[in-house]
Amino acid sequence: MINLKSKIFLAGHNGMVGSSILRRLKLYNYKYIHVLNKNKLNLLDQKKVFRYLKKIKPDIVIIAAARAGGIYANSKNKASFIYENLQIQNNLIHGSYLAGIKNLIFLGSSCVYPKEISKSIKEDDLLRGQLETTNDSYAIAKIAGLMMCRDYTNNYKLNFKSLMPTNLYGPDDNYNTLQSHFFPALIKKIYKAKTNNKKEVTLWGSGKPKRELMFVDDLAEAVIFFMKKKIKEPYLNIGVGKDYSIKWYAKFISKKLNYKISIKFDKLMPDGTNRKVLNTKIAKKYGWVPKTTLDEGFKQTFEDFLRKKSFKT
Repeated sequence: MINLKSKIFLAGHNGMVGSSILRRLKLYNYKYIHVLNKNKLNLLDQKKVFRYLKKIKPDIVIIAAARAGGIYANSKNKASFIYENLQIQNNLIHGSYLAGIKNLIFLGSSCVYPKEISKSIKEDDLLRGQLETTNDSYAIAKIAGLMMCRDYTNNYKLNFKSLMPTNLYGPDDNYNTLQSHFFPALIKKIYKAKTNNKKEVTLWGSGKPKRELMFVDDLAEAVIFFMKKKIKEPYLNIGVGKDYSIKWYAKFISKKLNYKISIKFDKLMPDGTNRKVLNTKIAKKYGWVPKTTLDEGFKQTFEDFLRKKSFKT
């Protein structure tokens, strides 16, 4: 059983998700947390990853490392997205098995599910339809990780489990114009329009697709909650169970910034999946629920955005 004295290796601690998990682990006084920057341990290097895991032999490995991005980055970098994500997770999952590590948490993504699901998505909807083409390479890599954890658990009597989070936002998000996900992209565009006193802003797509959004610290709480739980399912959905249109989020942000602006849409740009909201009944059955409201999550996110001058990226 994982406790405050357990040795934890967190892969991907510099990203939005990884940095949130690291903050929460420290907040709860976990004593032995191992992290390494890329220049010390390149997760694409199999030999070095295997050697490192055998050397420190943690009680649990948490995989928050991934090559990720929004709709543009996913569609333009399919080769590197599928290669790098497969390589990173293969090295960490198989390396953990070779090192005799019994516990592992792999973070998947809601994009692993078929694109044509209008209802809330259950775990058993996996592999029951076609993926969204703009991010299918990333999704296939993540699906491979889910299957590896499931099969290594069953074949080798391990406790490798996967959590599949919905769309995330929060401190340390990526605001790069061509790399970011939809919510940080909206924040940056609307903020820059306000600072430049523009009367309108143009967003990608039609604005009609609906997205579920969860504050990243709620995912971090889920990781810590489930790393201490014995669960029978190989993977669990982690989300808030509510979704809103892209247009709704844009209006929400403009209201928060106290700036009236005309919102236009470039319908020549892709929309992605029409709807993507997770059914989280199984996670709730175990006692986990998200706690951060969108209002509070946005407040923390926007303060971080301004403090780090992310609008300049």
